[in-house]
Amino acid sequence: MSRRKRNRNSEESNDIDLTPMLDVVFIMLIFFIVTASFVKEIGLDVNVPEENDEPPPPNADPNILVQISADNQIWMFGESGLRRIDEASVRSNIAQMRAELPKAAVIIQADEQADAGVYVAVADAARAAKAPSVVLVPTEN
Repeated sequence: MSRRKRNRNSEESNDIDLTPMLDVVFIMLIFFIVTASFVKEIGLDVNVPEENDEPPPPNADPNILVQISADNQIWMFGESGLRRIDEASVRSNIAQMRAELPKAAVIIQADEQADAGVYVAVADAARAAKAPSVVLVPTEN
């Protein structure tokens, strides 16, 4: 009879009590949640006009239109019609057109598949050319 009691006591003592370990894990979890720094992501501040089906008045100032295609090619409307331009020459082309049309706003019509970096480069070039306003108009597929 004493052997049976000893066997039971020895079996019970082999069990590991996990309660202190769980307490430590929960305390560490709370510590990491409280001390974690949450980063607020900064997005692009895009000036998108409201939808308007009315045509512009006939005496309205013309605008400078720059298109960005899905494959990140930059197209610009000028006197000779639509032409492809390089990213490095966007500023000079906008400055040249602004000399002819000083009150013209720059409208950037970007495809939804185009890279945001290309839009930012074109918008920065337009601001460097001292455009009075730069507007993004997304194209619908």
